[in-house]
Amino acid sequence: MPQSLHAQAAEMHTNAAYAHAAAGCEHSTGDHISTQDLTRMAYDRSQEAARLSKAIAKESLEPMQT
Repeated sequence: MPQSLHAQAAEMHTNAAYAHAAAGCEHSTGDHISTQDLTRMAYDRSQEAARLSKAIAKESLEPMQT
């Protein structure tokens, strides 16, 4: 069963938060390569969450615009 856009956006936000936390932990160990990878992953997830959030907002406004 496909997830709703709300659930997908929430999952992306959660994934981004975990990736940010993991990047912080890796940074404290001095592993800057892993930190960069995790930071990139967090950024990508954040961008996807933002895209989904915009789609949700647009979808919720469409009935009002007619």
